[in-house]
Amino acid sequence: MSQNTQETDSGPEPAEDQAQLAYVTAFGRGLAVIRTFSRSRPSLTIAEVARETGLNRSTARRFLHTLEIDGYARCENGRYTLSPSILELGYSYLSTMSVDSIFQVQLHDLAETLHESCSAGVLDNHDVVFVARARTSFPRIMTLALSVGSRVPAYLTAIGRVLLAELDDEGLDAYLRTAAFQRETERTITDPGQLREVVMGVRDRGYCLMDQEIEVGVCAVSVPVRQPNRPTIGISVAVHASRTSVEAIERDYLPALLETAAGIEHVLTLRN
Repeated sequence: MSQNTQETDSGPEPAEDQAQLAYVTAFGRGLAVIRTFSRSRPSLTIAEVARETGLNRSTARRFLHTLEIDGYARCENGRYTLSPSILELGYSYLSTMSVDSIFQVQLHDLAETLHESCSAGVLDNHDVVFVARARTSFPRIMTLALSVGSRVPAYLTAIGRVLLAELDDEGLDAYLRTAAFQRETERTITDPGQLREVVMGVRDRGYCLMDQEIEVGVCAVSVPVRQPNRPTIGISVAVHASRTSVEAIERDYLPALLETAAGIEHVLTLRN
């Protein structure tokens, strides 16, 4: 009776194979060469790569030559630059991420930077549905419990007004004609005509500031994130009025929010 010697992928790896699972130094050095390039250093010589990575010139030359042969780098007049093909290495990661995951990661970083709660939401009929939330480690500023999947009337939120501003005139008029408006604070805008003027202002500016309309003490700023072939998503930062003013929010928080939106749009574009 003959023995079956066909290899399979099932079962644990043999002990001798596990012993060989070690850090591949050459591969690590190659990745270090790639990381040497950056926005501030897009073009490097062999000597500069060698100095930054700690490799000798001969080794650095071989790695750069390999990247050039494989189409990941270019060389002109003795200076190397990465080619667009290098994006293929990151695309494998991006393609595995859902849109919600991308927003969650970016909002978490923004919340850590600003120390304020951040949200992302989409327009669904008359409501904003929250698709991502990043809470600050500071005490919660809103008594309204918001989580992924929560729905809030669009007119009450900065995200909602940003998304209403993305509608065409016919769509906005239909919303204002059919939505039900309820005053939550003395500052809440409930008049359809006045709300239309506010939304048109948001459309012109490209962002929305709200001052204690959904809840006393709660201010927010929101900007749109436009996706290729998908509905626009709004992202926002909520801040307590006792810690800042609307003017300070526009000055101190809006730039970071716009930068995050641009970063998300860039990532989403790469995925498509």
